Amino acid sequence: MATVGTGRRARARRVAAAGTLLTALLTAGLAAGCTASNGPGDDGRGSPRTSHPAGTDGARAPVLAVKIDNAPAARPQTGLESADVVYVEQVEGGLSRLMAVYATRLPESVGPVRSVREADLELLRQFDRPVLAFSGAQGRLLPLIDRAPLEPLTPETSGTEAGVYVRGTTRPAPHNLFLRPGPLRDGPPGRASLTTGFRTGPPPPGGEPVSTRTVRYPAARFTFDWSGARDRWLVSMDGTPATTAGGEPVAPATVVVQYVTVRPSDYHDSRGNNTPYTETVGSGRATVLRDGRAHDVRWSRPDASAGTAFTTDDGTAVNFARGQVWVVYAEAA
Repeated sequence: MATVGTGRRARARRVAAAGTLLTALLTAGLAAGCTASNGPGDDGRGSPRTSHPAGTDGARAPVLAVKIDNAPAARPQTGLESADVVYVEQVEGGLSRLMAVYATRLPESVGPVRSVREADLELLRQFDRPVLAFSGAQGRLLPLIDRAPLEPLTPETSGTEAGVYVRGTTRPAPHNLFLRPGPLRDGPPGRASLTTGFRTGPPPPGGEPVSTRTVRYPAARFTFDWSGARDRWLVSMDGTPATTAGGEPVAPATVVVQYVTVRPSDYHDSRGNNTPYTETVGSGRATVLRDGRAHDVRWSRPDASAGTAFTTDDGTAVNFARGQVWVVYAEAA
């Protein structure tokens, strides 16, 4: 999707917002640090076992969400392995893009960073005023971003002198823009900010043994292969194993294939391709992959400010394995 300049007035608003953001991030009680492996069994949405970071109004420190390129020229991406949740969505031309959410760990570098989509604004409303890092947006989408309950973080709002965004030299644009979270904050906000609705704990009974599962978009595909040795799902993108910048496999503990409505939006890219809108509010079916088994479950997100609940047919909450979660939005049949 083509990105555009925001104009003098919009630029002033974003620069002011960036100043507010930096102040808030550095003073909002970021001493929570990384979450230990024996931490709480669910996220921070309404949990009596978690506490808000220190602050004047008791608010949680915000998660960091980053829109990440997934074109072949963008791989291997950096920082994916540190994300608590990675969302996979369909974009123009049947391709895919990722959004990584960071609460318990912050990587040194994340990227390549790319542009935001309309559906991302609805998805992110489950968090308390998250910081959204992205490279730009279509001009008609900018007013919606301005009104969304989030803090936009772009190269323009951050200021290049801060070193928050850098351009790599080994890849061509637009696949060479990277975010460095270090200048923004001293540490991660902590698990209490990860208000996804996800729960961790023992697996549900039953499930079908499965060694591999593939999700296809019109022009992209994701395969998850179970590794008993690693106790993780190994990710492949378009037939190629996904690796970190250091060459290690990208390996989430839980994969959710969530079947949703994917409809045309009112937006198009520069080539005239319609931007799909992935509806993440509502209910439907999903498959939870964990511990080498596939569990057919139901998902429910009653409104945009809520997290997503996953349950068995009798209403029992479904636990995820402890570790990184990938949520792949697939079009419902």
